[in-house]
Amino acid sequence: MLIKSLKYSIRNKVFIMLFSLLGICFSIAVSAEYGDVVLNRLSDQNDVRPVIFPHWFHRIRFRCKVCHNELGFEMRAGSNEITMGKIIDGEYCGLCHNNQIAWGVENCDLCHSGKPGLQTGIRGSNQTGGAGRW
Repeated sequence: MLIKSLKYSIRNKVFIMLFSLLGICFSIAVSAEYGDVVLNRLSDQNDVRPVIFPHWFHRIRFRCKVCHNELGFEMRAGSNEITMGKIIDGEYCGLCHNNQIAWGVENCDLCHSGKPGLQTGIRGSNQTGGAGRW
């Protein structure tokens, strides 16, 4: 009887430890950046509206590594040399936004939706009050 209760006690402790680890993992994921990223490195000088990239929308669907490792995006807003030519050639956004996985480049206003003069950076994040609040 003592061995049986000891066995259940150990099993309970293992479950508690596993749930604690899961809780830590989920709390780390929640602290990820969920805002919008404004990209205006080249837009204003080319007479097009800045890009509003809904990071939060992509982040709730994909793990960070999908874009930041597999597609080559650096982890800093504005640090990537993204051009429409590269996107059309299937680099960066163009790997998915190709009319097969997601809409293609002919839908300009879906991405180029920022107000002219908007500075590159993160808006509406956990640092500024939430997505859409900028």
